[in-house]
This record gives sequence, structure tokens and C-alpha cells, in this order.
Amino acid sequence: MSLPARMTALLQPSYGSPDVLSLSEIDVPALAADGVLVRVVAAGLNKADWHLLTGRPYLLRTAFGVGAPKRPIAGMALAGPVVAVGPEVRRFQVGDAVCAEVNRGALAEYACAREKELAKIPAGVSFEDAATLPVAATSALQGLRAGGVADGQSVLINGAAGGVGTFAVQIAKVLGAVVTGVCSTGNVELVRSLGADNVLDYTTVDFTREEARYDVIFDLVGNHALAPSRGTLTPHGIFVSSAGGEDNAWFGPIPQIIGGMVSNAYSSQKFVSLMALANVDDLATVLAWMAAGRVRAVYDRRGTLAEAAELFRYLGTGRTRGKNVVTFPDTLP
Repeated sequence: MSLPARMTALLQPSYGSPDVLSLSEIDVPALAADGVLVRVVAAGLNKADWHLLTGRPYLLRTAFGVGAPKRPIAGMALAGPVVAVGPEVRRFQVGDAVCAEVNRGALAEYACAREKELAKIPAGVSFEDAATLPVAATSALQGLRAGGVADGQSVLINGAAGGVGTFAVQIAKVLGAVVTGVCSTGNVELVRSLGADNVLDYTTVDFTREEARYDVIFDLVGNHALAPSRGTLTPHGIFVSSAGGEDNAWFGPIPQIIGGMVSNAYSSQKFVSLMALANVDDLATVLAWMAAGRVRAVYDRRGTLAEAAELFRYLGTGRTRGKNVVTFPDTLP
């Protein structure tokens, strides 16, 4: 199959609102020796994509580009078939169904990933479902592992209806935990359908004021101070934070992280800040659970590449339940 020389991509020439995003025709990426060229069928949007769009907290620009993004094609989570491989690639061949978390570049008709970034999609898992897993499901798995979640433990997930939260509820159940999910009124039944043993509506219940105690709290919202949250843990409980700092334009959650780490010196409870990283083994794990029917994707909105800027705008509201996904036409070569 001959590949086109040009493709359509969603470019971000500067930091800002979704208004800076634009569709452009650019060259199909060159294939590195250890590279795999994927025809993107679906790309999942994540909160990290919003931070990289806005460039906030400003500290992240030191890694991704001070004045403008070093990698101007947006998107980190993709799925699709392999259409070409570099000469050093051994694990994949043309036609394989794959997904990956990449360092930007997913929101384009074609994307090049390194062999070590890719996981094969098992039979029975669609490209669209697979695209929801990189970043979101892997972050959920890493957060629960950071909390040492084990069979029979009690786990509270604050933000249970979001992109990471919907996976965290399900994965915690796979790990054998007794799960309490915290969400809004409109999402109570959704969270319950994902397997949560208990669901708290934060509009009527403040979990930090309840009598229940948890071995692990996985916080994806950051709407409670650490001290009252610690009061909801068991004596040797673990608080895993993957949120907060939205009001600090420069440093984001870093001040809270420092405070939490300092507090570990005088508490039997433990504060852990989740720094989720791309991990192909974790991605393969959640893919296998999805293929086995133990984990499913929850969708909020779908759209084409031409509608991606509006999906970003919605992502920025913080009201997404589950995942927003960009899909591509099947008519591409």
C-alpha cells in the first residue's frame, strides 16, 4: 500500500484557548528506525491535553516548550492499524492493531510512535475503546498501585465519574477492593453501574464529615484540604493525590505536594503524589482486562478531527463524564 505524503492534523502553534487550534495539511511524519507509523482511527482526549493546550501551570512549559509547544500536533492517546514499520522494529508488522500514549501527535491522520510505546490491541477490543485507555486507565492503575490497593481494602475515589475515575472504580474492583465513589447527583447511577459498592453524592454529602474510614483515598478532584481528608483514612491509610492546584497558574499542585510530603514526617498515614507515566506494560494490562470484559469505556462526547477544538472546549469545563474521543473516517488509505 502506498502511503500519502500529506495528512491533516490539529496544530497548536501557541498556548491558549481552543481558539489557537487549527486544522492544517502537513507532511506525514518520517519513520524512524525504531518507529511505527499508525493510521489513527481514534484518539482519546485527557486532562493532560488541556494543560498542554493552555500551558498551565506555567512550569510545564520548561519541558514542553517555553514560548510555544515543541511538538505542535495535539493529542497523546491513539489507536489504529500499523501501516509501516522501521527497519529495527521486531514486535509489530503492517496490519497490527495497536494503541499508545505518545508525546503529542495523536490528533492527526497518521502518527509515528516508537516501538516501545505501543501495545497490541486484543481481539474484541475496538480502536475507539482502546483509545480511551492510554493516560486515563493507566493513570488509574498506577494511582491504585501507589496506594497499595489489595483484596478486601476499602477505597474511596473522589471524582469517580471522570476520565480517570471511571476506570479507577472498575480497576479497584478488579483488584478486590470495596469501592466508594464520590460524584455529582447526575452520575450516581453511572458510578454504581461501574461496580462501586457505595456512591456518595458530593452535593449532599461531604465524605470528610462521614464516619466511614478508608484504607486508600484516591483524590482526582482536589476539592478538600489534606487535613480533613486524612481524618477519613484508617490509622495507616494512604492518600493518593492526582489533583489540585488549579488556582496556582505557575506551580499547579506543587505547593500542596510539598505540604503533603512534609506531613508524612509526623503521621502514620501516608501522602502520595501520583506522577503517572507512560507504561506499555500497564497499557497491556488494562487492554487485557477490557478484552475480558472486566473494564469498559464510558463515553461522553465523540467528534471528528474538525470538531476536536469544540471537544477541547468541553474538556476545559471539567464536566466530562468518562471520555471524549476524536474519531477518523474509515476512508483514509
